[in-house]
Amino acid sequence: MASIKRNKSLFIDKEAVASLSLVKEGILSPVEGLMGSAEAKAVDVSSLYKGKSFPFSFLLAPSGKRNKDVLEGLQKGETINLVENHNIVGHLTVGEVFEIDQMARVEKIYGTRDMSHPGVANTISRLGKYAVSGEYEIEFDDVKRAKDKIKEAKKRIDAKHTAGMVMAARPLNRAHERLIRLTLEKNDLVVIFLSKPYSADELSYSVRYEALEHLINTYLPSDRVVVVPFENTYLFAGTNELLLDAIAIQNFGCDSFVIGANHAGLGMFYESHEIKSIFDSFVGIDLKIDISSYFVYCNVCKTLVTQRSCPHGMHHHINFNTESLLQLLKTGLLPPAILMRKDVSAIYLSKMFPNRFKNLGKLYNDLTTNSGLIEEHSEREFYHELMALYQTTSLN
Repeated sequence: MASIKRNKSLFIDKEAVASLSLVKEGILSPVEGLMGSAEAKAVDVSSLYKGKSFPFSFLLAPSGKRNKDVLEGLQKGETINLVENHNIVGHLTVGEVFEIDQMARVEKIYGTRDMSHPGVANTISRLGKYAVSGEYEIEFDDVKRAKDKIKEAKKRIDAKHTAGMVMAARPLNRAHERLIRLTLEKNDLVVIFLSKPYSADELSYSVRYEALEHLINTYLPSDRVVVVPFENTYLFAGTNELLLDAIAIQNFGCDSFVIGANHAGLGMFYESHEIKSIFDSFVGIDLKIDISSYFVYCNVCKTLVTQRSCPHGMHHHINFNTESLLQLLKTGLLPPAILMRKDVSAIYLSKMFPNRFKNLGKLYNDLTTNSGLIEEHSEREFYHELMALYQTTSLN
Protein backbone atom coordinates (compact mmCIF):
# COMPACT_ATOMS: atom_id res chain seq x y z
CA MET A 1 0.00 0.00 0.00
CA ALA A 2 0.97 3.64 -0.47
CA SER A 3 3.04 5.41 2.15
CA ILE A 4 1.14 6.98 5.04
CA LYS A 5 3.28 10.11 4.57
CA ARG A 6 2.44 10.53 0.87
CA ASN A 7 -1.35 10.67 1.26
CA LYS A 8 -3.64 12.43 3.68
CA SER A 9 -5.17 10.05 6.20
CA LEU A 10 -8.51 9.43 7.86
CA PHE A 11 -8.29 7.71 11.23
CA ILE A 12 -11.08 5.17 11.77
CA ASP A 13 -11.83 2.49 14.36
CA LYS A 14 -12.24 -1.26 13.98
CA GLU A 15 -16.03 -1.00 13.83
CA ALA A 16 -15.74 1.23 10.77
CA VAL A 17 -13.25 -1.18 9.20
CA ALA A 18 -15.65 -4.09 9.75
CA SER A 19 -18.61 -2.12 8.36
CA LEU A 20 -16.65 -1.14 5.25
CA SER A 21 -15.63 -4.77 4.79
CA LEU A 22 -19.22 -6.04 5.12
CA VAL A 23 -20.22 -3.83 2.20
CA LYS A 24 -17.12 -4.61 0.17
CA GLU A 25 -17.80 -8.37 0.49
CA GLY A 26 -21.44 -7.95 -0.59
CA ILE A 27 -22.93 -8.78 2.82
CA LEU A 28 -25.09 -5.64 2.89
CA SER A 29 -26.10 -5.84 -0.79
CA PRO A 30 -27.82 -4.05 -2.53
CA VAL A 31 -25.51 -1.47 -0.92
CA GLU A 32 -22.15 -1.72 -2.68
CA GLY A 33 -20.29 1.35 -1.45
CA LEU A 34 -20.33 4.65 0.40
CA MET A 35 -23.26 6.90 -0.51
CA GLY A 36 -23.07 10.48 -1.71
CA SER A 37 -25.26 13.22 -0.26
CA ALA A 38 -28.21 12.90 -2.68
CA GLU A 39 -28.23 9.12 -2.51
CA ALA A 40 -27.96 9.15 1.29
CA LYS A 41 -30.83 11.61 1.64
CA ALA A 42 -33.07 9.49 -0.61
CA VAL A 43 -32.38 6.33 1.41
CA ASP A 44 -33.00 8.06 4.73
CA VAL A 45 -36.37 9.36 3.48
CA SER A 46 -37.64 6.17 1.80
CA SER A 47 -35.78 3.37 3.67
CA LEU A 48 -35.30 1.84 0.22
CA TYR A 49 -32.19 1.35 -1.89
CA LYS A 50 -32.36 0.11 -5.47
CA GLY A 51 -35.95 -0.96 -4.83
CA LYS A 52 -35.13 -3.02 -1.73
CA SER A 53 -35.54 -2.31 1.97
CA PHE A 54 -32.52 -0.70 3.60
CA PRO A 55 -33.01 1.27 6.80
CA PHE A 56 -30.59 4.18 6.48
CA SER A 57 -27.74 5.58 4.42
CA PHE A 58 -24.32 3.94 4.48
CA LEU A 59 -21.78 6.61 5.37
CA LEU A 60 -18.21 7.09 6.55
CA ALA A 61 -18.13 10.09 8.89
CA PRO A 62 -15.32 9.62 11.43
CA SER A 63 -15.11 11.93 14.43
CA GLY A 64 -12.19 13.97 15.75
CA LYS A 65 -10.61 17.33 14.95
CA ARG A 66 -7.81 15.72 12.93
CA ASN A 67 -10.34 13.98 10.66
CA LYS A 68 -12.46 17.14 10.40
CA ASP A 69 -9.47 19.16 9.23
CA VAL A 70 -8.58 16.53 6.62
CA LEU A 71 -12.15 16.22 5.32
CA GLU A 72 -12.54 19.99 4.98
CA GLY A 73 -9.46 20.14 2.74
CA LEU A 74 -10.12 17.18 0.43
CA GLN A 75 -10.61 17.50 -3.32
CA LYS A 76 -12.61 15.19 -5.61
CA GLY A 77 -10.38 12.46 -7.04
CA GLU A 78 -7.82 12.73 -4.25
CA THR A 79 -6.66 9.41 -2.74
CA ILE A 80 -6.40 9.17 1.03
CA ASN A 81 -5.26 6.52 3.51
CA LEU A 82 -7.66 4.78 5.87
CA VAL A 83 -5.79 4.21 9.12
CA GLU A 84 -6.82 2.03 12.06
CA ASN A 85 -4.67 1.64 15.17
CA HIS A 86 -1.66 3.29 13.42
CA ASN A 87 -1.85 0.89 10.47
CA ILE A 88 -2.93 1.66 6.91
CA VAL A 89 -5.88 -0.66 6.31
CA GLY A 90 -7.17 0.80 3.07
CA HIS A 91 -7.45 3.66 0.62
CA LEU A 92 -10.31 5.82 -0.58
CA THR A 93 -10.58 7.93 -3.73
CA VAL A 94 -12.70 10.93 -2.82
CA GLY A 95 -16.00 11.35 -4.60
CA GLU A 96 -17.73 13.89 -2.39
CA VAL A 97 -17.42 15.43 1.08
CA PHE A 98 -20.64 16.68 2.62
CA GLU A 99 -22.03 17.78 5.96
CA ILE A 100 -24.41 15.50 7.88
CA ASP A 101 -26.96 15.99 10.64
CA GLN A 102 -25.47 13.81 13.38
CA MET A 103 -28.55 13.73 15.62
CA ALA A 104 -30.85 12.92 12.69
CA ARG A 105 -28.56 10.03 11.81
CA VAL A 106 -28.57 8.48 15.29
CA GLU A 107 -32.35 8.89 15.42
CA LYS A 108 -32.59 7.00 12.12
CA ILE A 109 -30.46 4.19 13.56
CA TYR A 110 -31.83 3.97 17.11
CA GLY A 111 -35.27 5.54 16.84
CA THR A 112 -34.38 8.18 19.43
CA ARG A 113 -32.13 11.18 20.09
CA ASP A 114 -32.05 10.55 23.82
CA MET A 115 -28.40 10.79 24.92
CA SER A 116 -29.11 8.52 27.90
CA HIS A 117 -29.51 5.68 25.38
CA PRO A 118 -26.12 3.89 25.35
CA GLY A 119 -26.20 3.35 21.59
CA VAL A 120 -26.95 7.00 20.86
CA ALA A 121 -24.18 8.22 23.18
CA ASN A 122 -21.65 5.77 21.75
CA THR A 123 -22.45 6.52 18.11
CA ILE A 124 -22.47 10.30 18.59
CA SER A 125 -19.00 10.04 20.14
CA ARG A 126 -17.62 8.38 16.99
CA LEU A 127 -19.65 10.33 14.41
CA GLY A 128 -18.14 13.40 12.77
CA LYS A 129 -19.66 16.46 11.10
CA TYR A 130 -18.61 15.46 7.57
CA ALA A 131 -19.07 12.29 5.53
CA VAL A 132 -16.97 11.23 2.58
CA SER A 133 -18.00 9.07 -0.37
CA GLY A 134 -15.93 7.39 -3.05
CA GLU A 135 -14.44 4.09 -4.19
CA TYR A 136 -12.39 2.35 -1.53
CA GLU A 137 -10.42 -0.76 -0.73
CA ILE A 138 -10.09 -2.22 2.74
CA GLU A 139 -7.96 -4.90 4.40
CA PHE A 140 -10.09 -7.00 6.72
CA ASP A 141 -10.22 -10.73 6.02
CA ASP A 142 -12.67 -11.83 8.74
CA VAL A 143 -15.77 -11.37 6.59
CA LYS A 144 -14.26 -13.14 3.58
CA ARG A 145 -13.19 -16.04 5.80
CA ALA A 146 -16.73 -16.32 7.14
CA LYS A 147 -18.15 -16.44 3.60
CA ASP A 148 -15.66 -19.11 2.58
CA LYS A 149 -16.37 -21.19 5.70
CA ILE A 150 -20.08 -21.32 4.89
CA LYS A 151 -19.46 -22.14 1.22
CA GLU A 152 -17.11 -24.99 2.16
CA ALA A 153 -19.60 -26.44 4.67
CA LYS A 154 -22.46 -26.33 2.15
CA LYS A 155 -20.31 -28.03 -0.48
CA ARG A 156 -19.02 -30.65 1.95
CA ILE A 157 -22.47 -32.00 2.83
CA ASP A 158 -24.22 -30.90 -0.38
CA ALA A 159 -26.63 -28.78 1.67
CA LYS A 160 -29.92 -27.96 -0.06
CA HIS A 161 -31.36 -25.93 2.83
CA THR A 162 -29.23 -23.67 5.03
CA ALA A 163 -30.63 -21.83 8.03
CA GLY A 164 -28.99 -18.90 9.76
CA MET A 165 -29.50 -17.61 13.28
CA VAL A 166 -27.85 -14.72 15.10
CA MET A 167 -26.85 -15.54 18.65
CA ALA A 168 -24.98 -13.72 21.40
CA ALA A 169 -24.87 -16.80 23.67
CA ARG A 170 -23.98 -14.73 26.68
CA PRO A 171 -24.23 -17.27 28.21
CA LEU A 172 -25.15 -20.35 26.19
CA ASN A 173 -28.12 -22.13 27.76
CA ARG A 174 -30.43 -25.12 27.23
CA ALA A 175 -32.96 -23.05 25.27
CA HIS A 176 -30.26 -22.14 22.74
CA GLU A 177 -29.44 -25.82 22.38
CA ARG A 178 -33.08 -26.78 21.88
CA LEU A 179 -33.47 -24.12 19.18
CA ILE A 180 -30.38 -25.39 17.34
CA ARG A 181 -31.65 -28.99 17.48
CA LEU A 182 -35.09 -28.05 16.14
CA THR A 183 -33.46 -26.09 13.33
CA LEU A 184 -31.31 -29.11 12.43
CA GLU A 185 -34.51 -31.16 12.06
CA LYS A 186 -35.68 -28.83 9.29
CA ASN A 187 -32.42 -27.97 7.51
CA ASP A 188 -29.28 -29.62 6.17
CA LEU A 189 -26.93 -26.97 7.56
CA VAL A 190 -27.26 -24.49 10.43
CA VAL A 191 -25.06 -21.40 10.48
CA ILE A 192 -24.79 -19.71 13.86
CA PHE A 193 -23.70 -16.11 13.50
CA LEU A 194 -22.08 -15.48 16.86
CA SER A 195 -22.36 -11.80 17.67
CA LYS A 196 -18.94 -10.14 17.90
CA PRO A 197 -19.24 -6.67 19.46
CA TYR A 198 -16.31 -4.28 19.73
CA SER A 199 -17.19 -2.91 23.16
CA ALA A 200 -16.15 -4.56 26.42
CA ASP A 201 -18.28 -7.53 27.48
CA GLU A 202 -18.47 -9.58 30.67
CA LEU A 203 -18.07 -12.71 28.60
CA SER A 204 -15.30 -12.31 26.04
CA TYR A 205 -15.94 -13.36 22.48
CA SER A 206 -13.29 -16.09 22.70
CA VAL A 207 -14.94 -17.82 25.69
CA ARG A 208 -18.40 -17.59 24.11
CA TYR A 209 -17.00 -19.11 20.93
CA GLU A 210 -15.24 -21.87 22.90
CA ALA A 211 -18.43 -22.78 24.79
CA LEU A 212 -20.49 -22.93 21.59
CA GLU A 213 -17.88 -25.01 19.78
CA HIS A 214 -17.77 -27.39 22.75
CA LEU A 215 -21.53 -27.87 22.63
CA ILE A 216 -21.48 -28.52 18.89
CA ASN A 217 -18.53 -30.92 18.94
CA THR A 218 -19.79 -32.84 21.98
CA TYR A 219 -23.56 -33.03 21.58
CA LEU A 220 -24.52 -32.14 17.99
CA PRO A 221 -23.74 -33.39 14.45
CA SER A 222 -20.76 -31.08 14.08
CA ASP A 223 -20.54 -31.43 10.29
CA ARG A 224 -23.94 -29.78 10.00
CA VAL A 225 -23.37 -26.76 12.27
CA VAL A 226 -21.04 -23.87 11.44
CA VAL A 227 -20.14 -20.99 13.76
CA VAL A 228 -18.99 -17.76 12.13
CA PRO A 229 -18.17 -14.39 13.72
CA PHE A 230 -20.88 -11.82 13.09
CA GLU A 231 -19.28 -8.40 12.90
CA ASN A 232 -21.86 -6.72 15.10
CA THR A 233 -21.05 -3.08 14.39
CA TYR A 234 -23.18 -0.16 15.54
CA LEU A 235 -25.22 -0.54 12.33
CA PHE A 236 -26.91 -3.62 13.81
CA ALA A 237 -27.47 -2.18 17.27
CA GLY A 238 -30.58 -0.12 16.69
CA THR A 239 -34.25 -0.55 15.83
CA ASN A 240 -33.40 -1.93 12.38
CA GLU A 241 -31.45 -4.92 13.68
CA LEU A 242 -33.72 -7.62 12.24
CA LEU A 243 -33.77 -6.10 8.75
CA LEU A 244 -29.98 -5.81 8.65
CA ASP A 245 -29.58 -9.30 10.14
CA ALA A 246 -31.85 -10.68 7.40
CA ILE A 247 -29.98 -8.84 4.64
CA ALA A 248 -26.63 -10.11 5.95
CA ILE A 249 -27.81 -13.71 6.47
CA GLN A 250 -29.30 -13.80 2.98
CA ASN A 251 -26.07 -12.50 1.44
CA PHE A 252 -24.01 -15.02 3.41
CA GLY A 253 -25.89 -17.73 1.47
CA CYS A 254 -28.65 -18.88 3.84
CA ASP A 255 -32.20 -19.49 2.64
CA SER A 256 -33.97 -19.26 6.01
CA PHE A 257 -33.64 -17.10 9.10
CA VAL A 258 -34.51 -18.51 12.54
CA ILE A 259 -35.71 -16.00 15.14
CA GLY A 260 -37.08 -16.47 18.65
CA ALA A 261 -40.69 -15.35 19.06
CA ASN A 262 -39.63 -13.19 22.03
CA HIS A 263 -37.27 -11.03 19.95
CA ALA A 264 -38.01 -7.41 20.85
CA GLY A 265 -37.94 -6.17 17.25
CA LEU A 266 -40.19 -8.80 15.72
CA GLY A 267 -43.45 -6.89 16.19
CA MET A 268 -45.88 -9.82 15.94
CA PHE A 269 -49.47 -8.87 15.12
CA TYR A 270 -52.71 -10.27 13.64
CA GLU A 271 -54.11 -9.00 10.35
CA SER A 272 -56.93 -10.60 8.34
CA HIS A 273 -56.81 -13.64 10.67
CA GLU A 274 -53.09 -14.17 9.93
CA ILE A 275 -50.07 -13.81 12.22
CA LYS A 276 -47.68 -11.29 10.72
CA SER A 277 -44.42 -9.67 11.74
CA ILE A 278 -42.19 -6.78 10.77
CA PHE A 279 -40.84 -8.93 7.93
CA ASP A 280 -44.12 -8.57 6.07
CA SER A 281 -43.26 -4.90 5.50
CA PHE A 282 -39.78 -5.55 4.06
CA VAL A 283 -39.06 -5.51 0.32
CA GLY A 284 -36.40 -7.73 -1.25
CA ILE A 285 -35.97 -10.22 1.61
CA ASP A 286 -36.14 -13.67 0.00
CA LEU A 287 -35.47 -15.65 3.17
CA LYS A 288 -37.96 -18.02 4.73
CA ILE A 289 -38.59 -16.58 8.20
CA ASP A 290 -38.85 -19.29 10.86
CA ILE A 291 -40.21 -17.84 14.11
CA SER A 292 -39.43 -20.23 16.94
CA SER A 293 -41.54 -20.64 20.07
CA TYR A 294 -40.30 -19.34 23.41
CA PHE A 295 -38.86 -22.10 25.60
CA VAL A 296 -39.22 -22.40 29.38
CA TYR A 297 -38.51 -25.12 31.94
CA CYS A 298 -41.66 -26.49 33.58
CA ASN A 299 -41.17 -27.83 37.12
CA VAL A 300 -44.17 -30.15 36.65
CA CYS A 301 -43.28 -31.50 33.21
CA LYS A 302 -39.61 -31.63 34.32
CA THR A 303 -38.38 -30.63 30.88
CA LEU A 304 -38.14 -27.80 28.38
CA VAL A 305 -41.52 -26.84 26.98
CA THR A 306 -43.22 -24.01 25.15
CA GLN A 307 -46.07 -22.13 26.73
CA ARG A 308 -48.37 -23.40 23.97
CA SER A 309 -47.47 -27.05 24.53
CA CYS A 310 -47.54 -27.04 28.36
CA PRO A 311 -50.85 -27.28 30.28
CA HIS A 312 -49.38 -25.83 33.49
CA GLY A 313 -49.52 -22.15 34.38
CA MET A 314 -46.73 -19.64 34.04
CA HIS A 315 -46.12 -19.89 37.79
CA HIS A 316 -44.64 -23.36 37.09
CA HIS A 317 -42.28 -22.02 34.40
CA ILE A 318 -38.64 -21.03 34.81
CA ASN A 319 -37.37 -18.65 32.13
CA PHE A 320 -34.00 -18.89 30.43
CA ASN A 321 -33.15 -15.30 31.19
CA THR A 322 -29.63 -14.64 29.95
CA GLU A 323 -29.06 -11.63 32.22
CA SER A 324 -29.97 -13.66 35.29
CA LEU A 325 -27.75 -16.57 34.25
CA LEU A 326 -24.92 -14.14 33.56
CA GLN A 327 -25.43 -12.63 37.01
CA LEU A 328 -24.96 -16.06 38.60
CA LEU A 329 -21.76 -16.60 36.65
CA LYS A 330 -20.43 -13.14 37.51
CA THR A 331 -20.85 -13.92 41.20
CA GLY A 332 -19.04 -17.23 40.72
CA LEU A 333 -22.08 -19.50 41.14
CA LEU A 334 -22.80 -22.55 39.01
CA PRO A 335 -26.16 -22.13 37.25
CA PRO A 336 -28.59 -25.07 37.71
CA ALA A 337 -28.02 -27.89 35.22
CA ILE A 338 -31.64 -27.65 34.06
CA LEU A 339 -30.78 -24.22 32.66
CA MET A 340 -27.19 -24.69 31.50
CA ARG A 341 -25.07 -27.76 30.82
CA LYS A 342 -22.58 -28.24 33.63
CA ASP A 343 -19.61 -28.55 31.27
CA VAL A 344 -20.59 -25.29 29.56
CA SER A 345 -20.84 -23.55 32.95
CA ALA A 346 -17.41 -24.95 33.80
CA ILE A 347 -15.90 -23.34 30.69
CA TYR A 348 -17.28 -19.93 31.65
CA LEU A 349 -16.32 -20.01 35.33
CA SER A 350 -12.81 -21.34 34.71
CA LYS A 351 -12.17 -18.39 32.35
CA MET A 352 -13.97 -15.73 34.41
CA PHE A 353 -12.21 -16.72 37.66
CA PRO A 354 -8.76 -18.02 36.69
CA ASN A 355 -6.58 -19.40 39.51
CA ARG A 356 -9.45 -19.02 41.93
CA PHE A 357 -8.57 -21.88 44.26
CA LYS A 358 -5.43 -21.88 46.39
CA ASN A 359 -5.09 -25.66 46.51
CA LEU A 360 -7.08 -27.06 43.61
CA GLY A 361 -5.51 -30.52 43.84
CA LYS A 362 -6.58 -31.00 47.47
CA LEU A 363 -10.08 -29.68 46.80
CA TYR A 364 -10.45 -32.00 43.83
CA ASN A 365 -9.27 -35.04 45.77
CA ASP A 366 -11.38 -34.22 48.84
CA LEU A 367 -14.63 -33.53 47.02
CA THR A 368 -14.59 -35.88 44.03
CA THR A 369 -13.92 -39.50 43.25
CA ASN A 370 -10.69 -40.43 41.50
CA SER A 371 -8.84 -43.25 39.79
CA GLY A 372 -6.41 -43.76 42.66
CA LEU A 373 -3.56 -42.29 40.64
CA ILE A 374 -1.89 -38.94 41.14
CA GLU A 375 -3.35 -36.68 38.46
CA GLU A 376 -3.36 -32.99 37.55
CA HIS A 377 -6.79 -31.44 37.18
CA SER A 378 -7.95 -28.11 35.78
CA GLU A 379 -10.41 -25.68 37.30
CA ARG A 380 -12.78 -26.50 34.46
CA GLU A 381 -12.75 -30.18 35.48
CA PHE A 382 -13.32 -29.21 39.10
CA TYR A 383 -16.43 -27.15 38.30
CA HIS A 384 -17.74 -30.02 36.20
CA GLU A 385 -17.33 -32.52 39.04
CA LEU A 386 -18.74 -30.07 41.59
CA MET A 387 -21.93 -29.74 39.56
CA ALA A 388 -22.25 -33.54 39.56
CA LEU A 389 -22.30 -33.40 43.37
CA TYR A 390 -25.03 -30.76 43.27
CA GLN A 391 -27.11 -33.13 41.14
CA THR A 392 -26.82 -36.02 43.62
CA THR A 393 -30.29 -36.65 45.06
CA SER A 394 -30.04 -39.70 47.40
CA LEU A 395 -29.78 -37.55 50.57
CA ASN A 396 -32.49 -35.02 49.62
